Amino acid sequence: MKLSLNALCAIFILAVFFTSPVSAQELDDRIVHQDPANYRESPAHFGAGPIHYTEMIGRREMATNFLYLHAGQIPAGGGIGHHFHHSIEEMYVLLSGEAEFTVNGHTSVLKAPVVVPNKLGSSHALVNTSDEPLRWMNFAVSEVKAKGDAFDLVDSRVDAKLDPVPVFVYGQLDKKSRRRAVFEQSDENVEYQRILGPEVFSTSWNHVDQIVIPRGDSTDSRRLEGMEEVYYVMEGSGSVTIDGETASVEMDDAFPVFVDETISFANTGTADLKVLVIGIRHETKLQSPAIVLQMDFVVPEENQAAFEEMYHSIYVPAMKVQEGYLGSKLLRLYPQEVADRIKAIPTEFNYQIQISYDTEENRRSWELSPEHDIAWPAATSLVDEFKWRGYEVQGSNTN
Repeated sequence: MKLSLNALCAIFILAVFFTSPVSAQELDDRIVHQDPANYRESPAHFGAGPIHYTEMIGRREMATNFLYLHAGQIPAGGGIGHHFHHSIEEMYVLLSGEAEFTVNGHTSVLKAPVVVPNKLGSSHALVNTSDEPLRWMNFAVSEVKAKGDAFDLVDSRVDAKLDPVPVFVYGQLDKKSRRRAVFEQSDENVEYQRILGPEVFSTSWNHVDQIVIPRGDSTDSRRLEGMEEVYYVMEGSGSVTIDGETASVEMDDAFPVFVDETISFANTGTADLKVLVIGIRHETKLQSPAIVLQMDFVVPEENQAAFEEMYHSIYVPAMKVQEGYLGSKLLRLYPQEVADRIKAIPTEFNYQIQISYDTEENRRSWELSPEHDIAWPAATSLVDEFKWRGYEVQGSNTN
């Protein structure tokens, strides 16, 4: 099939837009400086009082499922009301002061600097009960690219009962828990803290790190493999170098770094340079091999309802107990008028079952299992004809 010049240009534009959202920007333009003049006021899920914030990085700026970075201030008496997210994971970061954090109905006071992850399906809230405004931000990663949700409980959590010891996950950004790992540093004085790892999250959110670079020190370059990261300068100033281009950064700056880019920092200021790092897996390729078997069937009209019921009640339960089973789909061919409209290639096969296993060896084990001896005859007894073919999976994307 030959593509027109206009079609090729459109494909190129889409590829650039969706895989390297801002990588063509100058580095200075990529770095976002927080400006209180851009703050907007929000009641924030029926919270105790309004919050002031700005969006520094949005849902369309990265190829991964990073959803947003909000940053700003929560005035005395302000807060974020009790609410749920069912398709996103979020993290509150307190950079100064102290606040009452609620997760799943349990409330405790935490002092900055601290991070509190709001895991998938967990309720959460925040109240500033102090007399001073809080320096605050939050991040979010979605299950589905650019999609968010919220379910408000209309509960400000004012005067909530306090637990003296938090019974939810949080990470304290202090020197006691810092350790060297992951980064190869050019100076032994540079400190690294892995605050939260991939086991905490259900989305493609992979880690939360902190780097502390003393005055006059720097880090070696490191390349992001299979990962995008968002950086937020919590304290200090210095410079960042990405793929050989250098720009200045200071407190409350934020910027993304994309897959396969290299990054390093240098502290050119007069105090520690403290940077928070959010890592999100880039999942355009499967992390392990997989196969798909496609089976086409000719199912007479009088058997179609029984065939569909067989798939749900017999075939799927039989496969779900097999080692390496990843999933399956039952497909029914479009009606003839729809097939004619899209100019589909004619076929006598009107149903297809796709089954996916991690390896061909495990699929063959399913074929030899006693469950297969029940499921396969149940399927073929309802059809006039069938055939199959196998594929090695080279990529996968599901919304």
